[in-house]
Amino acid sequence: MNARNRRPPRFASLRQAAPVVAVLSVLSSPVMAASPETLSVQGNRRVDAEMVRSFFHADANGRYDAAALDAGLKSLVATGLFEDVKISRIDGRIVIRLAEAKLLDRVAFEGNKKVKDADLTSAVLSKPRSALQRATVQGDVARILQAYHRVGRDDVRVAPEIIDRGNDRVDLVFTIIEGKKTPVRAISFVGNSAYGARQLRAVIKTSESTVLSFVTGGDAYDADRVNEDREQLRQYYRNHGYADAEVTNVSVEFDRASNGFNLSFTIDEGVAYKFGAIDVSCNVQGLACDRLRPLLLAQQGERFDASKLDKSTEVLTAELGKLGFPFAQVEPRINRNARARLADVSFQIDQGQRSYVERIDIHGNTRTRDEVVRREFDIGEGDAYNKTLIDRAERRLRNLNYFKTVKITSHPGSSRDRVVLDVEAVDQATGDFNVSGGYSSTDGLLAEVKIGDRNVLGTGNTAQATFTYGQFARGATLSFTSPYALGRLTPGVELFARQSMATTFQSFGNNTYGGAFTLGMPVSEQTAMLWRYSLYDQKVVLAPGISPAAVSVPVRQAIAAGRQTVSQLGNTVTYSTLDSTKMPTSGVRSQLSQDLAGLGGDVRFLKTTADVRYYRSINSDLTAMVRGQGGYITGFGGQQAPLLNSFFGGPTMVRGFAPGGFGPRDLTAGSTMDNVGGSFYWATTAELQSNIPGLPQEYGLRASAFVDTGTVFGYRGPTQNVQVANKNVLRSSVGVGMTWASPFGPLTVDYAVPISKAAYDVVQPFRFSAGGF
Repeated sequence: MNARNRRPPRFASLRQAAPVVAVLSVLSSPVMAASPETLSVQGNRRVDAEMVRSFFHADANGRYDAAALDAGLKSLVATGLFEDVKISRIDGRIVIRLAEAKLLDRVAFEGNKKVKDADLTSAVLSKPRSALQRATVQGDVARILQAYHRVGRDDVRVAPEIIDRGNDRVDLVFTIIEGKKTPVRAISFVGNSAYGARQLRAVIKTSESTVLSFVTGGDAYDADRVNEDREQLRQYYRNHGYADAEVTNVSVEFDRASNGFNLSFTIDEGVAYKFGAIDVSCNVQGLACDRLRPLLLAQQGERFDASKLDKSTEVLTAELGKLGFPFAQVEPRINRNARARLADVSFQIDQGQRSYVERIDIHGNTRTRDEVVRREFDIGEGDAYNKTLIDRAERRLRNLNYFKTVKITSHPGSSRDRVVLDVEAVDQATGDFNVSGGYSSTDGLLAEVKIGDRNVLGTGNTAQATFTYGQFARGATLSFTSPYALGRLTPGVELFARQSMATTFQSFGNNTYGGAFTLGMPVSEQTAMLWRYSLYDQKVVLAPGISPAAVSVPVRQAIAAGRQTVSQLGNTVTYSTLDSTKMPTSGVRSQLSQDLAGLGGDVRFLKTTADVRYYRSINSDLTAMVRGQGGYITGFGGQQAPLLNSFFGGPTMVRGFAPGGFGPRDLTAGSTMDNVGGSFYWATTAELQSNIPGLPQEYGLRASAFVDTGTVFGYRGPTQNVQVANKNVLRSSVGVGMTWASPFGPLTVDYAVPISKAAYDVVQPFRFSAGGF
């Protein structure tokens, strides 16, 4: 009984082994003869049979063993051209039966609104005119979900559908149900004592969801953006004295109750350092360090600032290249004295390994052209590999604001001394169409329409059209700039038409029509120069109902001159180390402009203006700003400076005064007593800026308290039959204000009280400016 019970399992096991034996007999049957074997390809329609045979390699006798057949089969499957591949031996022949994968005619997306077709097309691997691979399609579903994850949408469903079009051709359609955005509900920080949560939130791009998030943006959870925030926080600390600061952890938790994410950044601040000894050490034969030391930006006794070390490294690297040492490597080595809180820095210069850039691979830029990316590099294919210059290129690409993310990595090339650079630059929207309205104390009620693109057709060019219609000001401006169109130079052109009407502060306005050609050039990372040539007509016009005989003599003279053509050549030099162009908390920005009119045209004058601002952070919520500005204009060739080009004191110099409210004024009895302009001006400002307590930083609101002083003087107009008050009277005011850094431009409200003025000045304590971009 037991024996009979055991036999069936034995036969069953033999039956189970039969398929294995059959397969082995096909792939490894003993060679009965040494005659060559032939390969027969069946089932192929588009793929050439010889191409299929090329994947199989016979031995010296022309036969195929099991390893050769297995390797060929795997290679065929890896091509992605076949849904199924089977190999068998029939009558001494090896038969390869193929089932070709169907060809994709079209890859489409339906239901997507928050992510564009172009972005999804670049994300998926399934492409038109390629073979349909079901494993790839499933991977594409995950890639689409990841694309939505980056814009803060996790409640997304994707259903792929394959539509048969006949003749082995199909369409692939991804149907997407987007669901709701998954916002960031709360952002907190652990371990921070030097800077408050409010100031740290201002550093990062991710923001908490608020009622204004539809305007400010940044509240959608994006893992890539959070990683950038982590690095931004570390850099912020290192740039403000904390050389050892690290963001040790980022906790991301989904709160189902609020249907949003809670982010928590854990920070290890370390101690604050100042710079100790700063030196350069050269270990390269023939290189003298003495000529390099003056190039260092870091100075002993200053607060430790890693950005100055990075910029000094870049300056030294560039100089070494000019001196004929392209492979020299600069490394700032920091020796910390925690007790004294000093960081000694030695810039070590060593001869680096000779390696060259083999090629630069660029991907992710579905819209921006490759040459736009390449021109931000100071090196190209075949040049010496230099990590400092590559880091600079990455920073430049980010600053373009064309890309959502930028990442440059390197990997070995075809030989030991070759390096391949991989540039991932993911495009973002760069077009603008804005309609805004507002009120300005200077221009009255106004409306403005702006349309433009800072990356036209992916070329890196900027085009913009602005139309303004206001109570006292109207105009239109068309502009176009093309960065690097002439090497490192940026040419541009602008056409403008402006009308300024008379106000209650001034009896005259003006009409100006013309254009300008500009040519910008970078001098260094902090310095830029702009050359311009302007050609325009200007004309003084009176308010309706005012007789020319009643206006001031200088205004009457300007009206009699009629339309004047101004042919003007000028340049502006700008130096900036600001940490932010939108809401700066540290750094300097200085600007010097000069214009010479007289290269043709009807008027001749020389005009110079300067403006310097210095920002310094006092604590996490308070920033100090001091500003000085001034200017001078003089006519030449027997001419006086035109009335419209003179300086008029107003709220841009000293707040609390009306536009044209102070400066030389015609006090002749019976006249309109207009401000007739001066040839000199200067003004200073001391201001404290603070975030608004209780309001999130991402709102962009900032309060201020300020003291302004300044004056305009130096009247150079007609003096007969006119009584002009031309004394150098100091004007000053104190006040408070509030600014919102809105997406449409700064909206500012000021209330200032003049504390010193002339009796004839026109004051305007309340000032509101809005609508400008």
